[in-house]
Amino acid sequence: MPPHLSADRPAAQPPSRGPVDALISQARRLKGDVDAVRRDTPADEADPGERWRRALYDLALHQLDDLDRHLAQLRDDPPSAPGPSAGDCAAPLRDSLLSRVGSAEWNLLTDEVNWSGELYRILGRDPAAPPLSLDELPSLVVDEDRPGLTAMVTGCLVDGRPIDGEFRVLRADDGVRTVHMMGEPVLGADGSTASMWAVLRDVSELRRCRREVSESRDSLHHHRHAAARTEHRLAVELQEAVLPPWRGSLRLPHDGPRTLDIAAAHVPPPVHTPVGGDWYDALELADSGTLLGVGDLTGRGVGAASGMAMLLGAVRGMAMTGTEPGPLLACLNRLLDATAQPVLGSAVCLRYRPATRSLLWAQAGHPAPLLFRGGTGRALEAPRGVLLGAAPGSAYGQAEETLEVGDLLLLHTDGLVPGHAAATAAHRLLGLAPRFAGARTAQDCVQAVIREFGDGEREDHACVLVARVAS
Repeated sequence: MPPHLSADRPAAQPPSRGPVDALISQARRLKGDVDAVRRDTPADEADPGERWRRALYDLALHQLDDLDRHLAQLRDDPPSAPGPSAGDCAAPLRDSLLSRVGSAEWNLLTDEVNWSGELYRILGRDPAAPPLSLDELPSLVVDEDRPGLTAMVTGCLVDGRPIDGEFRVLRADDGVRTVHMMGEPVLGADGSTASMWAVLRDVSELRRCRREVSESRDSLHHHRHAAARTEHRLAVELQEAVLPPWRGSLRLPHDGPRTLDIAAAHVPPPVHTPVGGDWYDALELADSGTLLGVGDLTGRGVGAASGMAMLLGAVRGMAMTGTEPGPLLACLNRLLDATAQPVLGSAVCLRYRPATRSLLWAQAGHPAPLLFRGGTGRALEAPRGVLLGAAPGSAYGQAEETLEVGDLLLLHTDGLVPGHAAATAAHRLLGLAPRFAGARTAQDCVQAVIREFGDGEREDHACVLVARVAS
């Protein structure tokens, strides 16, 4: 059996008082600082975060108390000379005994057992009673922990393994206490195990504090997860309340021989991701024209959804007053620049006049609309326009396009085609031209887009809107 401790190793010398006094002063100052911060922490039992913080402060104070007593024992109680059977191996540990740490030695050659007075108090034994042998020690331990203690002692005596483990003892005065035990075999001259020493520490309060910290942390995590779920639900409900309520195909204007067949969808990612600021809109205007638009705001959750609601309300209000797409985006740019929280946005707005089948549009840092005609498609040439909220006072250009019966417009936000630059994303969407040519309605086209890009590696929310010149 390989020796873990040499029986003739010289005893460690106790440290001088000066450095230890300095360490004690530092430990006590730190304890005072921690206690001062703890007193300033609100004792709000209803707040999981506050409970967790106070539990951590309590745990730190218990550990600093132990350190203070540890250093005081190191300074005031230098180790006595070990007896001939104890060996010098236990001296370094005895130098650092805490007020709740006891020691023991079991001599296997003479069957002699030595316990310190503190060990009697830790195990709840009468100091007048004889110390327990290794065979009797498990009688103090709760039933569930006896096999573990027996295995530790056997491994130490037979295999020479150090002991380092915990068990619980049932005391008559104050119930169950948790004890941490460390020890090693002491080898005789012939290499056999002559005795076993151990130090045992009552760690009940330390384990209680750690348990409270763990429970408070779990409660805090649960509280945060519940708050996140609530925020996600509110964001989804706000988004659903603000986006156009129609589902399936919509024809605008409602009255008139020339109409647009319109369909749109919000496309969430396959994995759970907080709601973003993506939006789409189609609105019949007072002059029988039609507003079409899509856009996106930076951010996630309720903040992004509420910002999207504000922006979409502004779009609708200005469009109903007759504001053209370019000036409309300029107003949105000023609106975002004036918000308390900095935010950026992109958008494309189109105004369709059914009488002439003309399209007037503008964009703000957004992918250009795609026009499909006769089985092929192309991206419209974009007028100038920077991201909303990026440059105060920016002007936004406008472009005009004349459409034909059967033409199809596709608008989308960036998250629809994942991991690709705008030009590559447009190329992939233009590849859907043959499917669009065979589709009967705008809704069929939207479904084709969702089938192509609804799953896969997308991590962001997206919106898609299709408008087909029906007549």
